[in-house]
Amino acid sequence: MQTRRSKAIAWAATTLTALTAAASLTISGSANAIQAMAYPNPGRVTGDVGVHDPSFAKRPEGGYLVAHTGDNIALKTSTDRIAFRNAGQVFPNGAPWTTTYTNGSRNLWAPDLSYQNGRYHLYYSASSFGSNRSAIFLATSTTGAAGSWTDQGLVVESRTSDNFNAIDPNLVVDDQGRWWLSFGSFWSGIKLVQLNPSTGKRLDGTIRSVASRNGGPVEAPTIVKHGGYYYLFVSFDYCCRGASSTYRVMVGRSTSVTGPYLDRGGRDLNSGGGTEILATHDAVIGPGHQDVFTDVDGDILAYHYYTSGGASLLGVNLLGYDSSGWPYAH
Repeated sequence: MQTRRSKAIAWAATTLTALTAAASLTISGSANAIQAMAYPNPGRVTGDVGVHDPSFAKRPEGGYLVAHTGDNIALKTSTDRIAFRNAGQVFPNGAPWTTTYTNGSRNLWAPDLSYQNGRYHLYYSASSFGSNRSAIFLATSTTGAAGSWTDQGLVVESRTSDNFNAIDPNLVVDDQGRWWLSFGSFWSGIKLVQLNPSTGKRLDGTIRSVASRNGGPVEAPTIVKHGGYYYLFVSFDYCCRGASSTYRVMVGRSTSVTGPYLDRGGRDLNSGGGTEILATHDAVIGPGHQDVFTDVDGDILAYHYYTSGGASLLGVNLLGYDSSGWPYAH
């Protein structure tokens, strides 16, 4: 038979166990709440906002032109960065020069759109899922309108024997006026080549490596200059799986456009480093394939994300920089 003292000890032990469990649940719940609050939801956008791999260019007459993955490269326009409408296709009559790489598909991927020297420049990818038999082409237009684009030909190509994948291009112009194209997905990671500004094509045969996960999922590079640093944004993990996507936006920075790019902890992105700035939260699943550009109200982070039903939608947030110069979405 238990004594009064042993009963008291048993009661105390039971109570302590219950309090510990409750505290654990509270802490766990708080951690989940903090995680849920860590990233902002996308800003308000309306209209035709079903996109994948969006890229923005500010129009000289005002407003925005957006290119994104789709048959023959899809276009959208907006006057205010809130309301978007479909604006046709870059190549409404098709792009037969790409079908060698797409296995006959008209779906062209991950365009990079910018306005340079009085013309829109569009670098875009031709490939098929899981293959590195891929190519990046350049098209230009003075107006950006559907059907007004002239293809300027092949810029970078990869074959199955190569250790890189020529998709997901991004153009950056450095402080010296030099043009660089970053690109890449999986395989040996993100690459950088120098371009001839007069043609938009390769200047030489040098290929630099700027980010790698030893064959793991890293893609969709974007390089931008802010203050004294070039920032390399990439997407880690898996896209294109609808509500099961695990894409997330990572960043590193360098004082040189050619790197090395280091994360907040000092780890080289070529060694798997990267500081996370946006990931799945609330009803926003797998945000990634980001574009970063400067607007009148600051730097803008645009991306796609998935809903719980698997739809791919446009996300737009402001991009701030903390006291140490590291970017964050808000």
